[in-house]
Order: sequence, then structure tokens, then C-alpha cells
Amino acid sequence: MQQSAVPELAHTHTRPIHWLATATAVAGVVALSSVLQPNSATAAQTTGPDAKHAPAALAPPDPAHADFPLECGPVKAVVVKKATGDLDGDASPETVVVVHCDAPMGTPPDGIYVLTHSTGTATPRVVATLVDPKNSTTVSDVAVRDRAVTADLLSYSSDDVPRCCPDVKNSAKWQWKDGTFIRSTPAGAHSV
Repeated sequence: MQQSAVPELAHTHTRPIHWLATATAVAGVVALSSVLQPNSATAAQTTGPDAKHAPAALAPPDPAHADFPLECGPVKAVVVKKATGDLDGDASPETVVVVHCDAPMGTPPDGIYVLTHSTGTATPRVVATLVDPKNSTTVSDVAVRDRAVTADLLSYSSDDVPRCCPDVKNSAKWQWKDGTFIRSTPAGAHSV
């Protein structure tokens, strides 16, 4: 008869006392963990001497409270698209909106405006006009990514093209540089 290299262990056969000891230990861990909880986590923690006095992040400007430089006569200006993001790197988000007059017929031209908060208040103000409605452009899409505004723009090749049916499509990109928005054509953009 060959003997095992591992001596027989006394606790390999469970008894009720083993189960009672295990249950007591688990109950103790659960009770202790419910008393000792870590502080709640935050997405961004401030450090340093000014951490207690850091300003709360503002919500993006609400276009419902903005005055747009758009003359609509008897109808109202309506926001048809919006996108938000920090365009100038100040840790406060801007709102980019596509606005046109709420015309009962036809395809009214769009304007693209950038909104920010007025100094010291939560009131939004227009700080830039990226597309002026006077250019007879329709905006099919707008987005804010990587501190840039991108848009798909529809326009007309001539005055002979019916105003319902823009026949030219372009893409545009604007980035905040040296105190102004610089327009460029995004990589991979095509005209129709």
C-alpha cells in the first residue's frame, strides 16, 4: 500500500461547526462593509488650494432664451437643430444652433449661430454667425466634435433652381483659433 505525499487533513470532512463558522465570518464581513463605505466618486475632482472655491460647471446655453440676429417678420424664429460642446477650451460648453424663420411654405434658409453664456449670468448670447441665412443655405446636419463644428450645407447652383430643391451639397468645419472661428472643408468632404 502506497502512502500519499500529502497528509490527510482533518478539516476535509465538513461538519456543522465548519458551516456555522463560515456563515458567521461572511455575516461579519457583510455587516462591516455596510458600515464602512467609501466617499462617493465624482467624474472630475479638483485638487490644490482653490479646490474648495472652484466654480460649478455651467449647463450649455439654452437656445430658447436667446435673441437671434434674424428678421422673420410676422413669424417666429425656430431652432431646428442643436449641438453642444466646449469649442474654445474654457471648460464651459457652447451651444451651436441651426435656426430659420418658421415659414408656412417653402424651404426657409438656415443660419448657424454659436451661443455662450453672458458674463456673470446664465442668459445665452450669440457670439458668432457661422452661416448667415442671407446666403440661402439649408443645413442638413450639424455636430460638435473635438472642439470643432461640422455641418452639411445645401445650396443652389443658380437662381434658376427652384427654392424647394437645393442642388449643391458641401461640408464645412469651423474651429476657434486666435479669437475667431476659422472655416475649412473637412477631410473626405465632397460637393454634389
